[in-house]
Amino acid sequence: MALAESTGGTIINADSAQVYAELRLLTARPSPAEEARAPHHLFGHVAGGDDYSAARWAAEARAVIAIAHRQGRLPILVGGTGLYLRTLLDGIAPVPAIDPAIRAEIRALPVAEAQRALALFDPAAAAKLNPADTTRVARALEVVRSTGRPLAKWQRARAGGIGDAVSLHALVLLPPRDWLTERIDARLLAMVAAGAGEEVRALLARDDIPANAPVRRAIGVAELAGWIEGRWPRADAIARAQLATRQYAKRQYTWFRNQPPPAWHRCEATETAARLAMLNSFSASLNRRQPTPPPGLPTA
Repeated sequence: MALAESTGGTIINADSAQVYAELRLLTARPSPAEEARAPHHLFGHVAGGDDYSAARWAAEARAVIAIAHRQGRLPILVGGTGLYLRTLLDGIAPVPAIDPAIRAEIRALPVAEAQRALALFDPAAAAKLNPADTTRVARALEVVRSTGRPLAKWQRARAGGIGDAVSLHALVLLPPRDWLTERIDARLLAMVAAGAGEEVRALLARDDIPANAPVRRAIGVAELAGWIEGRWPRADAIARAQLATRQYAKRQYTWFRNQPPPAWHRCEATETAARLAMLNSFSASLNRRQPTPPPGLPTA
């Protein structure tokens, strides 16, 4: 928000849960008041029953970034879904459309059975993927079954990335873990107090959203659903959701520390200090650039 207000920028969501319309509170989307302070895009624009993907997000993000550039605005991508960012910057594997019958068959398999099948058709992928990662196991299996080629081979032919077409100024926030843990726990309590349970209740009542839809796998949905359905008390639901969030944050923290390019600036300060560091870092980056940017190299 500080960067958007100081530069006239456009904020673009890069979080895979915040795209869904049904879960503003539980996914910590910006509030209506915050959205009114600066242009926001790709927040809450997807219906929970839609088959959304990183490829679709990247296409939408490219379009929004292009509009921002035409308007002379700075595109500011925010969010922690590494797959989305990599797809946008590096491109996507040109995997053909999956045979619907094969997809339905594979998505109906128990994860253990899908993992065994993947070990037969694509041993390298089976050895690499977490056996409990139902989404990635199913994706790898449906690709090799439908196309006859392992997903890894398709991924080596990526296309459509914008990483070489923009001047990217990246900042990875890696605050102290104790500070982050306290913030996670406090935020979960605030979410529930603000009505996150009612969001989940409404989601559970939707017959048009499949049980395996990604929106139903958002952190906190299953945990609060257990309370709403009477399987455990409210305090347990909150504790379970806090734990699930901390576990995800740990994985996310590790990914962003190690996976992005070394040139991406890492900042270990807390929120207030990080905001100032971001502004200072961005200003310094702009000052180091040529007075007139090279043609075809807009900033993001």
